[in-house]
Amino acid sequence: MSFSLSSVLITDEIDQKCVDVLKNNGINVVKNTKLSKDELLVEIAKYDGLVVRSATKVTADVIEAATNLKIIGRAGTGVDNIDCDAASRKGIIVMNTPGGNTLSAAEHTCALICASSRHIHQGDRAMKGENWGERKKLMGSELYGKTLAIIGLGRIGKEVALRMQSFGMTTIGFDPIIPGSVSAEFNVEWMALEAIWPKADYITVHTPLIPQTRNLINDKVFSLCKRGVRVINVARGGIIEEEALLRALESGQCGGAGIDVYSSEPPKDFSLAKHRNVVATPHLGASTVEAQQRVAVEIAEQFVDLVQGKSLFGAVNAPALTNAMDVNTQPWIELGKKLGVVAAAVNDQNKEFSVALYGSSLGKSAGSYMTAAVLAGLLQNSSLLGAGDSSKLNLVSAPALAKQYGINSKSTYEEAAPAPYSALVSVVFSNGFRVSGTTSGGQALLVEIQGQKFPSPACLCDSVVVFRGTSNPQLIPNVAGALVGAGVTVTSLNTSLETDGQKWGVATFATPPSESCLEALKSLVTAARLIAF
Repeated sequence: MSFSLSSVLITDEIDQKCVDVLKNNGINVVKNTKLSKDELLVEIAKYDGLVVRSATKVTADVIEAATNLKIIGRAGTGVDNIDCDAASRKGIIVMNTPGGNTLSAAEHTCALICASSRHIHQGDRAMKGENWGERKKLMGSELYGKTLAIIGLGRIGKEVALRMQSFGMTTIGFDPIIPGSVSAEFNVEWMALEAIWPKADYITVHTPLIPQTRNLINDKVFSLCKRGVRVINVARGGIIEEEALLRALESGQCGGAGIDVYSSEPPKDFSLAKHRNVVATPHLGASTVEAQQRVAVEIAEQFVDLVQGKSLFGAVNAPALTNAMDVNTQPWIELGKKLGVVAAAVNDQNKEFSVALYGSSLGKSAGSYMTAAVLAGLLQNSSLLGAGDSSKLNLVSAPALAKQYGINSKSTYEEAAPAPYSALVSVVFSNGFRVSGTTSGGQALLVEIQGQKFPSPACLCDSVVVFRGTSNPQLIPNVAGALVGAGVTVTSLNTSLETDGQKWGVATFATPPSESCLEALKSLVTAARLIAF
């Protein structure tokens, strides 16, 4: 699978290597870091790619103005400055560089832990003020034997744990995704949050800022902690409630803090940064030469890999499209789309369905991309979509648009496929309607409609007419005669087994048949739908 990308706009300061990699691969690049919001709304329409760091806010109105935009890349971790929902609805890929600044952020976290424990910032200010006597007030604490609680055990959290273990710290932590069996491999004991707070001498957070983590550490949490607990935030402002932290610092419940990120940047109120027991830095977690070069090269290489059809690494809103880059999954994704198209054409109730996957070659993980593929097909000719929506319909936008229009879907998986197939996909609707298919030689094959199986699977390629008619020995000769009489070339003609005196049929054509051809066919069958894939 290939992806066309001709022009990229860079709106934040980024290492020149990003520009070089893109240009060396034939992509036109414009770097303009001085655009106002109004200027960006006008300029963005000229580009199909956008690269930002954290300064540019890619809001919904920017995305709506981006009439040609296909991909937004953030040179760094997290995408909270990008409206991913708005991008998904327009079929725009959002990607970041999840590992590019891991080491820099981890090292900065460790530096703040050390600085906070020994009052490095206060000692530095005392010396600059020629105040040697201040040293009597700056009694610190050893890290050895203390307990460090790590909230978020991904790349950065893991690297912090490994480094602080060398100081003799005990590491405990929590992550809603990473289980204890995994965290134990890097010597972090997984605990529930309510068990962590009373045990922690130091708390460091390494999570994204989402509704579930906003103000995660607040007055209640501080009240559950040891008196004098220290907190570190090199992740996102807002995870630690700033007003609650100030209150805890004033009361002594919090003994110190290392803060690199703020709920508003730059802060509207510098009270927290100015507090005597706070080591404050201006969002420097990723500010190393090495990290900035790394994320610049990585985001550019990710763009190039997408253009060349190699991979879609770092995409945060496109799991289906990520799998579509794999040559082994592409035929199945095409099958899913075509099953969705067929279902939409012949089933008038399609707002709730499940995708049933059978066969070990598909696996449980296929559920996300197969469901997205079915949704893309189902919505292709849907009356629900406006012109703007339908023009952006793809594997990225389909799940977001389905949610917007109240279409509910889920997936199931069974390792064994029904004979004689090694793998099978069924789309089952709430009204009982069912279509099933498989792949062979890279082609999508229809094997069942509404419980009626095709002894010889029907190829879903080019243009097809799906019809239903009364079962009688003359059905196939009559249909074939009508089509040939209308001057079209039939490449295949398949019918299902009989149920209640009815059969489903699929006729495929090298070129789409005319309306007169369809009218002739409709006089012979109970239902007929032309489908162009």
